[in-house]
Amino acid sequence: MSAAEATILLLAAGRSSRMQGRDKLMENIDGEPLVRMMARRALRTGVPVRVVLGADHAARRAALEGLDLQILEATGEDGMAASIRAGVAGVTGPVLLVLADMPEITARDLHLMLSLGAQAPDAILRAASQDGRPGHPVLFPADLVPELAAIRGDMGARDILREAAARVHLLPLEGERALIDLDTPGDWADWRAKRGG
Repeated sequence: MSAAEATILLLAAGRSSRMQGRDKLMENIDGEPLVRMMARRALRTGVPVRVVLGADHAARRAALEGLDLQILEATGEDGMAASIRAGVAGVTGPVLLVLADMPEITARDLHLMLSLGAQAPDAILRAASQDGRPGHPVLFPADLVPELAAIRGDMGARDILREAAARVHLLPLEGERALIDLDTPGDWADWRAKRGG
């Protein structure tokens, strides 16, 4: 099985409810919105990229204009599960779930996960911090895609990860970047201070 058979699913339908009126995925990083930066990193892997947005995300949709990817819309009230269901519809190969609010995940990280997944097609690969704490992204093998298509609730794929725990292999990434998601203005301020701007 080759890495080219996989699909990257960039989950970008969140409401930024803790951002006090700002949209975290439209925060500017090095001259572009976070959602576009993450989509471009995903595209650099060379595999198909799908981005799941909410119905009211016109700015995010506009930020993705000109990129060779598929935009899908999440429907339903069950948050993360609705996004995953929308994103995996019709997919038959492995799926790499990437959260769009994790700006330290690099194209190299994504490529590494896809390459290792191609070598171990039955494994669930889950990114972890350097010291082994599980985080994101997560690569699901093709045989679990129907389960992803059937999930409900706002817990994402946690139930699948729990039920298939014996198949989960942690992949430590440098530092804590597999854990860093930016949900509040304070998170953003701290992160920007640490990176120097």
